[in-house]
Parts: sequence; structure tokens; C-alpha cells
Amino acid sequence: MAIPTGKEEYKRPEAAKPMVDMNVVPLIDILLVLLIIFMAITPLKPSKLESKIPEKPPENVVVSNPLALVVSVEADASGRLAGLKLNVEPVTEETLGEKLREIIAARPPDQRSVFIRAPRNTLYGEVVRVIDIVKDAGAAPIGLQIDDLPER
Repeated sequence: MAIPTGKEEYKRPEAAKPMVDMNVVPLIDILLVLLIIFMAITPLKPSKLESKIPEKPPENVVVSNPLALVVSVEADASGRLAGLKLNVEPVTEETLGEKLREIIAARPPDQRSVFIRAPRNTLYGEVVRVIDIVKDAGAAPIGLQIDDLPER
């Protein structure tokens, strides 16, 4: 036998060499367990969702609050005041204040609100005049509505 000098390469026997292939058997076992879990869960998921969708209300039904006071301003093409309505009853500027005073005096303080509805083309000064009449009658608070808002 020769004495190694340090320059020769040491060779390992075949059985002692490290394995370079990855052992995939444990990974396949994990994959199969996950597959079984997902297969067991799948039938438990709801396959059909039922939902209740509200029906669209009929177009011609008008819901009105008997306690609501609405002053509707009617304007001509130039934006000038053409007429007034208290809820559905036509009134003039002179009688609007008197009728509102009678109605508001009979109500408790928390039910004295009045809404003023006017089309977009109404002049600002005309609406302010109606607001002053309503305010002098003792209404508080006063709400403003735009008559011809587009529906979304």
C-alpha cells in the first residue's frame, strides 16, 4: 500500500456519496391529505344562494305624510311666480300666510316644519319671498326641495 502524499484525490465509495435527488414521497402524502380535506369540504358549501329582492313599487302610488306641510311653487317659463299650493290646495301669497298660521298654531313645536318645493328655473328672489311668508307664519325649520330632480 502506498502512503498518501496529500496530492491524490480521496474517492468515496458509492454508498457513502450524498443523495442529490429530492425525496418527494412525504410531499405526495401531504398533497393527498389536502386533496381529501378539500373533497370533504366541497359538498358542504352552499351551491345555491337565495336572495329576496324587493319589488319595485307601483309608479302611480303617492305616499303622503298627513303631518307634512309642503308649499309648492309654480313658476312660468321666465322663472316668475305663477302659483302656490299648500300641500294640494291652491293658495295665493296673501292667503298662504294666514292658512299656515292657523295650521302651525294648532301643532306642537316639534311638528312645525314646512318644506318648500320649487322647480329649478324659479328665480331666487321669488323663492325667498315665499320663504319669508312661511317664516312669518311661525314655521321652523324650513326645508327646500327641488321639484325636478332626475331619478337615478
